[in-house]
Amino acid sequence: MSTIIYPSPIFGPVHSRRLGLSLGINLQPGDGKVCTFDCLYCECGFNGDHRPTLPRPSREEVSVALEQTLRRMHERGEHPDVLTFAGNGEPTTHPQFADIIRDTIALRDRWAPGAHVSVLSNATAIGRAEVREALMLVDNNILKLDTVDMDYIRLMDRPTQPSYDVRRVVEHMKAFDGHCIVQTMLLKGVIDGTDVDNTGDEYILPWLEAVKEIRPSRVMIYTIDRETPDRRLLKATAEEMERVKRMVIDAGIACSASY
Repeated sequence: MSTIIYPSPIFGPVHSRRLGLSLGINLQPGDGKVCTFDCLYCECGFNGDHRPTLPRPSREEVSVALEQTLRRMHERGEHPDVLTFAGNGEPTTHPQFADIIRDTIALRDRWAPGAHVSVLSNATAIGRAEVREALMLVDNNILKLDTVDMDYIRLMDRPTQPSYDVRRVVEHMKAFDGHCIVQTMLLKGVIDGTDVDNTGDEYILPWLEAVKEIRPSRVMIYTIDRETPDRRLLKATAEEMERVKRMVIDAGIACSASY
């Protein structure tokens, strides 16, 4: 099984399908995965297979490493399009997340003023006031919503919190008042006899109603691009992706599709 465990606290820059030249900021340990989801499609593998032994980087470690990297890039004439919080698990669970966001914005303004700050989040912590306030400061608050079907979420996204409730997450997304981007993975396959194709109307129509409630600035739909830890998963087709994209656009919301 091929998985990617990212260095910490800084990795890249890498060319992102959705964001351009992206300098990664990983707030989880560099030798394992810490996440509140355990998705069957996660490029970092399953939580249980990559237990870290190192601690998370501190606020100071992140700030020092980020400034050193941005300074080097600036001196070489390299200009990132985006500084992206991603990596080996959910970034908003870091206990100093809000302070790290403020530090990052200040360093961006000094060394890479043309870059956006993005956070890729599974939205499990957005009910916390300090997380929500920090995400209001970033340019791209990208929140996962693969479906609104709890059975599908338990099978595919596998939240580690027994209290996870997708309707409560949708309400928290609505509280951003449009300052968010909904990101949705579309895929196909059969898992233990269950069809996990979430591109059809059974899943898309309720999901689209939730998206219209949230009123995000835009929607990013994407499909599998790398090897997944569960080999039974398959890419959605271009035709399926374009159909969903058109439905979102017809609802009056900007949408991009990566496949």
